[in-house]
Amino acid sequence: MKKKLVVLTGAGISAESGLKTFRGSDGLWEGYNIIDVATPEAWIKNPELVQRFYNERRTQILAAQPNAAHLALAKLEEYFDVTIITQNIDDLHERAGSTQIIHLHGIITYAQSNLNASLIYPIIGDEIKMGELCELGSQLRPHVVWFGEAVPMIEPAAFLCKEADLFMVIGTSLAVYPAAGLIDYVRKDVKKYIVDPVIPTVNGYQKIIKIEKFAQLGLEEVFTKLIADA
Repeated sequence: MKKKLVVLTGAGISAESGLKTFRGSDGLWEGYNIIDVATPEAWIKNPELVQRFYNERRTQILAAQPNAAHLALAKLEEYFDVTIITQNIDDLHERAGSTQIIHLHGIITYAQSNLNASLIYPIIGDEIKMGELCELGSQLRPHVVWFGEAVPMIEPAAFLCKEADLFMVIGTSLAVYPAAGLIDYVRKDVKKYIVDPVIPTVNGYQKIIKIEKFAQLGLEEVFTKLIADA
């Protein structure tokens, strides 16, 4: 039986495919204030702006390609029972070939009902048009968890972390909650690999292996280490 490898990925892995992180040092995302495009209040105030913003992001994401780090994680399925828990809303893990993925913050290539978040639909093309409705007659919106909304997949993700035989963090500062708290569910005796050019503070944890590199180079280095643990 293959060991369970749980991997938490953040914006850093997608940045190497040319996708900007969700928030720059100036607090903006692609020139927009977060509260104007990524909150339920923004959707109520100006749904056309929010829809346009995510349509633009979707076009960028569909033009991007999985990088070597995404491909390495897919390759690890030959050796482990791999589950990826990602904070990213892109579909690069899927396109790289990974088969078990939990999107904590939703996935931009799907739409959801504005009335019932469980009604989810694949998007044909790269945009949701105003006037496109769900089966309840409500406007479709991006299948993305906005600031101020619950993170429905956090409990399944926490359960997986409890069951992990190996745990890896890639391209995240471990600063955004509730995702940052997932490492707390991993057993103390489990090896925890952290791959990032700036290793976040992880005081108090046991069996931490730090790889201070960007995702692609870091995965290249840690791949051999992981195989030895298979």
